Amino acid sequence: MTEIVMRNLGKDFGGFTALADMDLTIGSGEFVALLGPSGCGKSTTMNMIAGMLDPTHGEIRFDGRMMNGVPMAKRGVGFVFQNYAIFTHMTVRDNLAYGLRARGVAKPEIARRVGDIADLLQLTPLLDRKAARLSVNILQRLAIGRSAVVEPAIFLLDEPLSNVDAAFRAVMRSELKALQRQFRQTMVYVTHDQLEAMTMADRIAVMDHGKLLQVGTPLEVYNHPVDTFVARFIGAPGMNLLAGRVTSADTGLTVDLGAAGHCPIQAGQGGEVLFGFRPEEVHPDPKGPMEMTVTTVERIGARTILHLAAGSHAAKVVLDSETAVPDQGEAFRFSVSPGAVRLFDPQTERAL
Repeated sequence: MTEIVMRNLGKDFGGFTALADMDLTIGSGEFVALLGPSGCGKSTTMNMIAGMLDPTHGEIRFDGRMMNGVPMAKRGVGFVFQNYAIFTHMTVRDNLAYGLRARGVAKPEIARRVGDIADLLQLTPLLDRKAARLSVNILQRLAIGRSAVVEPAIFLLDEPLSNVDAAFRAVMRSELKALQRQFRQTMVYVTHDQLEAMTMADRIAVMDHGKLLQVGTPLEVYNHPVDTFVARFIGAPGMNLLAGRVTSADTGLTVDLGAAGHCPIQAGQGGEVLFGFRPEEVHPDPKGPMEMTVTTVERIGARTILHLAAGSHAAKVVLDSETAVPDQGEAFRFSVSPGAVRLFDPQTERAL
């Protein structure tokens, strides 16, 4: 296990800043997901950790040892790419053993490690099959196994599940977490899929436009987003944000949402705000203080998603499929618990 420390880390390509002044510590044995949209700087960050790119400024340390200028081969990292880079003319067994043979590991130890990783990743029946005959799903499993079998102290994965089907992604999420627990590696996982990050990572580092916006556990990032980007990006659907004004009355503070009604809040100062609430935090309530019109009803298995509108406001609501809901075009009255409300500054878009 290895601690990774990045201080003031930045990377420029000509006049374009791919990463700006990142400060992030990844603890020894921790599973951290770098999460954000395409072009946010997450792959650039991983490539600098791996030694494939040199920083423009700042430093990277592994357990206190400066890594700037140290070649990738001497960093002790395992890397799984999006395109898996498997030797298709070799068997599964030979692919798994390749890195161990290159390091001069004894044959009995190679056989033991290959057998163990094949069992863990359910590759044992395929050990003597040529990789060229394997499906995309199995090739990605093999790529992960080939890097994991050498037991690197740091394991880097760059969108490894983006090319596989949805059912297989669900399987691999649990297997990757089990792999990390078994080998106790420091794991850095690049993804644009917040579901992958939320289900696997110990902590999530949310990035956008080359900047690190927030670092926290999945629940911390979900429940307490630092700005409107994180609020919208995390969650499926993301947080609703409605323009409103905080006012005070005899009953306490409330947010006036115009055509959508109003909502009591626990704390705040008067003035314009962005009123945030998660779609899952909505409670159908015939006497509720908020009302919007249903524009679309999506029934997705155990969930029903209502698309709502009122004036210039738009929102989404997630309900249990057993909950009776209005039809399209009808009014939907509801409430949101004051403790579930998040307020943001409409100018800076930062949490209040």
